[in-house]
Amino acid sequence: MITELGHFALILAFLVACFQATIPLVGAYKRWPGWMAVAEPAATIQLLLTAIAFGALMWAFVTSDFSLRLVVLNSHTAKPMLYKITGVWGNHEGSMLLWVLIVALFGASVAWFGSNLPPSLKARVLSVQAMIGVAFFAFILLTSNPFLRMAVPPFDGNDLNPLLQDPGLAFHPPFLYLGYVGLSMTFSFAVAALIEGRVDAAWGRWVRPYTLAAWVFLTIGIGLGSWWAYYELGWGGFWFWDPVENASFMPWLIAAALLHSAIVVEKRESLKSWTILLAIIAFGFSMVGAFITRSGVLTSVHAFATDPERGVFLLAILAVFMAGALTLFAARANVMQAKGVFSLVSREAMLLLNNILLAVAAFVVFVGTIWPLVAEMAFDRKLSVGEPFFNMAFTPFMVLLGLVLPVGAMMSWKRATLGRVLRQLRGVFALAVAIGALAWTMQSGKSALGPIGLFFAAWLIGGSAVDIWSRTGRGALGERLRRMTRLPRADWGKAVAHAGLGVTMAGIAAMMAWQVEDIRVLKVGEDLEIAGFGLRLDKVERLNGPNYIATKATFTLSEDGREIASMYPEKRNYPVAQMPTTEAALNNGFLRDIYVVIGDPQQGGGWAVRSYYKPLANWIWGGALLMAFGGMLSLTDRRYRVAAGARPAPVTGVPAE
Repeated sequence: MITELGHFALILAFLVACFQATIPLVGAYKRWPGWMAVAEPAATIQLLLTAIAFGALMWAFVTSDFSLRLVVLNSHTAKPMLYKITGVWGNHEGSMLLWVLIVALFGASVAWFGSNLPPSLKARVLSVQAMIGVAFFAFILLTSNPFLRMAVPPFDGNDLNPLLQDPGLAFHPPFLYLGYVGLSMTFSFAVAALIEGRVDAAWGRWVRPYTLAAWVFLTIGIGLGSWWAYYELGWGGFWFWDPVENASFMPWLIAAALLHSAIVVEKRESLKSWTILLAIIAFGFSMVGAFITRSGVLTSVHAFATDPERGVFLLAILAVFMAGALTLFAARANVMQAKGVFSLVSREAMLLLNNILLAVAAFVVFVGTIWPLVAEMAFDRKLSVGEPFFNMAFTPFMVLLGLVLPVGAMMSWKRATLGRVLRQLRGVFALAVAIGALAWTMQSGKSALGPIGLFFAAWLIGGSAVDIWSRTGRGALGERLRRMTRLPRADWGKAVAHAGLGVTMAGIAAMMAWQVEDIRVLKVGEDLEIAGFGLRLDKVERLNGPNYIATKATFTLSEDGREIASMYPEKRNYPVAQMPTTEAALNNGFLRDIYVVIGDPQQGGGWAVRSYYKPLANWIWGGALLMAFGGMLSLTDRRYRVAAGARPAPVTGVPAE
C-alpha cells in the first residue's frame, strides 16, 4: 500500500510540475497576478508529493520489502540499518528520485523565502525550475521507475554494493546532489532574467545565495568523496581524475567563477553576459555529470548504470535546456550591457581574471574527461587520459589563481593602485618565500612541489589575514580589533575560504612530493620501518561482521622505540554480493598519517602489507572544510537575507478571465 502511494505521489508531482511550468509563465507574460501567484503553492505541493514518494521508497528499504525490484537489487536483511537507508540513493533509480526531490526543495525555497523578488521574476524562476522537474520526473517515470514490482518476491535481496557501505560515502551523494541540483536554481534565475529582460544589481544579489549554497554543498560532497576514496579503496590516493570525479569537479570550478562574477554584477553592474553564461554552463556541467554517470559512455567505478536508452534521454534533456537557454542568451544580448566601467587595475579586472582561470581550468578537465569518447567515436582509437595529463594541463591555472587571489581580494573597485596593495602584502610574500625556502633546504629530495605548496599555503592564509586587518582602518590596536569583530560575515567568509584553498594546496603538494611507500611480505612478529616509524605485525585473525567475513590484522605502531598506537586494517568479503573490499588502518596526526593495508596471504608464508607515510594528508580535507565553512559564514551575512532595494510594489495588471 505504501509503495503504491509513493508511486501515485510521484505521478501527481509530475502533473503539478507541468502545471507550475506553464500557468505562472503565462501569468507573468500577461501580467495576471492570480496566475503568477499559483507558482508558490504549486512549488510547495510539488515538494510535498516528491517527499512522500521518496519517503515511501525509504520505507521499503528500511522494512526490506522485497516485492520491490529496487530493494531486491540493492538491499539485504542482514545489512546494517544505516546502509539500508543509504541504499535508497545508492543506485540509479533512487538517486534520481533524490535528484528531483532536491529540485523541488530548491524551488520551494524560492517560494518560501523569495518575498522580496518581483512577482513576475519569481513566477518565471519557479516556472523554469518546474520545467527542470518535469524533464527529470518524465525521465524517472519512463526509464527509471523506482517502484517496479517483482512478480515473485524472493526471500532476500542481492545487497548493496559493498563499496557503498561506508559512512563517508553514505552522506557523499546527498551533499553532492544538493550542489549539483542547487545549480539548477542559478540556471532558473538566469533564464527567468533573460525572459524578463532584466539583469541588474538586484538580480546579482538575489542569485548569489543560491550559487553560494550550491558551491558549499559541492565542496562538502567532493571532500567526502575524496576522503572516502583515500581510506576505503586501499590505494592510498585522494583523487584519481576519474570521469565521475571530474563530473563533480567541473561544476565546482564554474560555480566558483559564477559566485565571483555575480559579485561584480551586484556591486558594479558589469560582467552581466559573463555571469548569465556561467549560470547556464554551470547547470549544463551538472547534467553532463548525470549523463556520464548513467549512460555508460565512459568507464568509471562510480557509474550507476550502463543503459544507452537512459543516456539518450539524458542527452536529450541536456540538449533541450542548453540549446534553449543559449538561444535565449543570444536573443537577449541587448539587456546585458554593462553599466559600470573599470580600469585594468581594479577588483573587477582581477575578478574577471579569476573567472577566466577557473573557466579555462574547467574546460581543460572537460577535454581530458571527454577526449577518450571523442577519440573512439571519431578515430576508432582507444585512449586513456590519466593523471599525467591533468597534472600538467590543470596545475598551471591553479598556480596562477593562487598567486592573484590575495592581490585581487584587496583591490579597490573601479580603479586601484597596484603598488599600494603590493606594499601591504610584501611582508606576507616574504614570509611565504621564507617558508618555501626552508622546506626546500630541509627536504631529503629536491622536488620543488612540496616547497611550492607550503609557499601557497602561507601566501593565501597570510593574504587573507592582511585583507581582514586592512579593513579595520587606522587607529589603536584595541579599536581595530573591535572593528574587526564588526566586519560583515561575508568578508570573514571570503577570507576563511581563501585560506582553506591554501591549506588544501599545501596538503596536496606535500602528499605528492614527500609521501613514502613500502610494500613487502610480513610474517606475524616481524616489523618494518617507514619514515622513522616502526610497524610490527602482531596477529591476523578471521572475524564475522554483520554481512561480511573479514581478515583482520593487528599492527603496533611505534616512534623512537615507543609504542604509540595499535592499527587494525581489514580485508572484507561480502558473501551475498561476492565482492571484496579493503579497510585501511589510519593513524592520523596534524602533520602526517600512517596508512596500513593488509593484503592476501602469500605462498611462502606471511601477508602482503602496504604501508604509507603521508605528510599533511588531513590538510587536504581540512582545507575543504574551511572553504565550506567560509561559504556558510558568508551565507549568514544579513545582506544575503535582505534583497537589494525596497520591497517591490504589487503588480497591477489585467485580471485573468
